[in-house]
Amino acid sequence: MRDNLDLAASAQELADAAPTGSIDRAAASSVAITLATTRDISDARKTLDGLSPEEVRQAALQLFDRLSSA
Repeated sequence: MRDNLDLAASAQELADAAPTGSIDRAAASSVAITLATTRDISDARKTLDGLSPEEVRQAALQLFDRLSSA
């Protein structure tokens, strides 16, 4: 299993590739920052639960689930 920093790097790559101003970019950036600044996967997941607005939270949680299960 990859650690938080590996997952953060993957999320940042996705953020960099997403269009500026898009929900995908906001979500991937949020996931990257959260993973880089939390101790473990469960802390990151809990932190993302508090993200707003709702559409960014949902996109971020979907991306997080995809990255963390890979």
